[in-house]
Amino acid sequence: MSIVEAEYFYELAAAFVRGRLSGESDFTAAEYELLNAPKTQLTSDRFQQLFELGKARGLKMHKFKKATSLARVRSVLGILRGLQPLELLDVGSGRGVFLWPFLEEFPCVPVTCVDSDPIRVRDILAVRDGGIERLCALEADITKLDLPDRSFDVVTFLEVLEHIPDAQAALNKVVQLARRFIVLSVPSHEDDNEGHVHLFSKSSLNSMLANAGAQQGKFQYVLNHMIIVASVSH
Repeated sequence: MSIVEAEYFYELAAAFVRGRLSGESDFTAAEYELLNAPKTQLTSDRFQQLFELGKARGLKMHKFKKATSLARVRSVLGILRGLQPLELLDVGSGRGVFLWPFLEEFPCVPVTCVDSDPIRVRDILAVRDGGIERLCALEADITKLDLPDRSFDVVTFLEVLEHIPDAQAALNKVVQLARRFIVLSVPSHEDDNEGHVHLFSKSSLNSMLANAGAQQGKFQYVLNHMIIVASVSH
């Protein structure tokens, strides 16, 4: 096993390189062949070569590093093993702290990501364009997302709600988009993150969930975070 395979989400990293560099033309013949080879022909050595090519071209590859996974991410993945989503909407995917482990662990589940940051959406779409075809991304404010109700089996909404001024409107939209469950995580204590505009309690979240039309949540507490699973009935 190469260093890239051991320390990175290497297939996703390779797809990112292929997607981001697809519009460029100043490659050697070997590099061009590497970027355009069928996915089935990507050996361990080729993954390593793609990774190094991405670094040489100035792409930020560290986002795909398999750091010791966060306890809250491990907990959410465990919850999703039980829920077995048919498809997933991930709201506020960001740098992929949850997204990349999910894609690796659930290789057959289609995922749609929503993020308001155009750079993050661009990079997620590059992973799709590089060969992870079950992945999609939309640049949008979740409160204004124009999709049909119940579009997704399960919705994840992780470390996002505390950043949104109109948190109730955001939660309303997430509940509308889910068919079965939403999985939500928020900080359980005050912290020094200046982007946090809310601190929720169990009672305030249950009240918001009820107002949005979801069932009372099941709560877990993991290292200064609350993880809530709420079922949706339409």
